[in-house]
Amino acid sequence: MDLTTLFGLLMATALLVWSILLNGSLLLFWDMPSAVMVIGGSLAVTIVSYRPADLKGLIKVMLRSMFFRLPTPQQEIERIITYANLARKQGLLALEAKLQEVDDKFFAKGIQLVIDGFAADTVRDIMDLEHSFQQQRHAQGKKMLDTIGTMAPAFGMIGTLVGLVQMLANMSDPSSIGAGMAVALLTTFYGAVIANVFMTPMANKLDLRAKEEALLRSLMIEGIVAIQSGEKPQLIKEKLKGFLPPAAREGVGS
Repeated sequence: MDLTTLFGLLMATALLVWSILLNGSLLLFWDMPSAVMVIGGSLAVTIVSYRPADLKGLIKVMLRSMFFRLPTPQQEIERIITYANLARKQGLLALEAKLQEVDDKFFAKGIQLVIDGFAADTVRDIMDLEHSFQQQRHAQGKKMLDTIGTMAPAFGMIGTLVGLVQMLANMSDPSSIGAGMAVALLTTFYGAVIANVFMTPMANKLDLRAKEEALLRSLMIEGIVAIQSGEKPQLIKEKLKGFLPPAAREGVGS
């Protein structure tokens, strides 16, 4: 679990609720028509914008920003060096016994290609293609969150216009002015909260996750291809250290 994402969302929500309670009640900020217009409208437009297959993974995409944690590049280098030492001492077929310990399907696929005897260039080509499509899928997930984050304020503005029209059309009836103003103001409020407290930060975190994963995938590809090529573990380690900032290279694989 990524505690920073969860903590940030909870903190933003708590500060928002606290600021409301200082001078009023939460009930003042609840209006069903406004919520339906903003939430329902944003989801409806998102449904129009994407394929059913993409939408099925929307909740998974949102949870990924909070509950998905990647290993560090240092951990991946350590694992690759372990595999390189095993392959050098016992041969490539000895790696098959280690596959049961691998949870990462991408890494497991690369090692299996090595075990099956594919050439290094072929292994690289297959894994590069897999990596490319993974990046496309992650970009699609971020794009869906960006769409909701964009549409929520837009529907908030639409709700504001609807509320103002309702209010101006019934100026002769003072009892209708409050309801019209509630729709006018709360839809804008809901749209801003959904976009700026939830969707945009989660989309930004997904973008960060995608970049971190892209780095790890590139590191894995280089390491697995080096194992297939029969390079010395020490040489592989020095090569893979290039993926790390200088301050993080000390003690890796020691």
